[in-house]
Amino acid sequence: MVTRKLKKVCLGLIALLLILPVTVIAQHRSDKHSKKQDKKEQIRNKKGLLPSNGRAEVVVLTGNGDQDIMILDEFYENAPKHFTAPGLPRFALIGKNRKFFMGVGGYAKGTASFDFGNPIDNPMYFTTADIPMHQADGNGGLYQMSAGTSNIFFNFIALPGTKHKLGAYINFNFANPDYGFDLQNAYLTYAGFTIGYKFSMMFDGLVAPPTIDQEGPSSMASVSQTVANYVYKYKGWQFAIGVEDPQVSMTTDAHTALVNQRIPNIPAYIQYGWDEGNSTIRFSAILRNMQYRDLVGNKNHNKAGWGLQLTGLSPLNSFITVYYQAMYGKGISNIMQDMNGLGLDLVPDPENQGRLKAVESWGAYGGFQLNFTKNVFSSHTYSQVRNYAPHNPKLSDSWNNKYKYAQYMAHNVFWQATPTIQVGVEYLWGRLAVMSGERKNDHRIQTMVQFSF
Repeated sequence: MVTRKLKKVCLGLIALLLILPVTVIAQHRSDKHSKKQDKKEQIRNKKGLLPSNGRAEVVVLTGNGDQDIMILDEFYENAPKHFTAPGLPRFALIGKNRKFFMGVGGYAKGTASFDFGNPIDNPMYFTTADIPMHQADGNGGLYQMSAGTSNIFFNFIALPGTKHKLGAYINFNFANPDYGFDLQNAYLTYAGFTIGYKFSMMFDGLVAPPTIDQEGPSSMASVSQTVANYVYKYKGWQFAIGVEDPQVSMTTDAHTALVNQRIPNIPAYIQYGWDEGNSTIRFSAILRNMQYRDLVGNKNHNKAGWGLQLTGLSPLNSFITVYYQAMYGKGISNIMQDMNGLGLDLVPDPENQGRLKAVESWGAYGGFQLNFTKNVFSSHTYSQVRNYAPHNPKLSDSWNNKYKYAQYMAHNVFWQATPTIQVGVEYLWGRLAVMSGERKNDHRIQTMVQFSF
């Protein structure tokens, strides 16, 4: 018995003598590795990165503290910037070693509206181009409800705080029939480049007025495109250029035809901001090449289109902020949302059989926002769009119902009832005039409740 106990003690001592050196070496390596990690953390902190705990985690973003502010700044830089876009996420997945952030959020938005006059049969978009010109008797009023503009987004940031930062953003609402998904944005950002699907570079989201109406002013260039653009920032200046999908909308006759487009649109802008970015002014331009088929000469023709735009935003004081936009050009009707898809980039030339003309058009809006308190504000906006397509008696009678000009007004009040709930009420007025000279009006009163998450 004593012999067995002695053997166990000897074996234990031998095992301890073998394990102790290994443990000391392992501890030394661990301490060395820890010191390296501490040094890495110091470097990461100098670059503005969060300290790493070596594992992924989910955090609730309250907006308080340096860490939350840094994360939210990264998300803000990567996100669309206009009133109807979703805000910043309230929840974020922080990746292992803080090498990526993923924010998920959106809002649930319910609206109720009543139209009178010549009602637009769409509870989400008050598009003046859709005002019916021949309303059936008895249909002068329309009550509608919708939750279709509710929105969900995913905002991804890889390698935040470094020069190799990569961003990705996807969001959609439910505005398609039967609440089907309607993609709003899907793009990547890297070192000033943006590639993907989003609004045209001609759209200045910072000056888009706040409205319950998802459409907004008729003259805005808020038409979604597949884009590849680059923005360079220097102090208060921004310089941008890009290429965009050449979406051409033309009216053809028996002597002309639409063909595949071969050259992308080329937009560019110069912007200056001051007052910590609260005031901006931007000058934008776009060049287009539009191709069509001349069936008389049996050959293709190229037609140039161009547009110039001025946009701006400026607080006059803490109570009132003004915003404005003006665009003019030829062959740019499809860029302005109210005339998008109406065949008004090119139309038949009444004096030259087999030829098309680029249509001259302009659009503008202006307005102001009144900030009554921190959580209560209102906006007041007027917009007009007009084209000068040449009269062509050879076209069918449908030409008489073609879009000539439209006016749009929006007056609203919003109340941020809680950090997550916003309510609002809005009055909208629209007028559509067609080539024949006939005009029709619509009025809408609507309310909104929106819960952001």
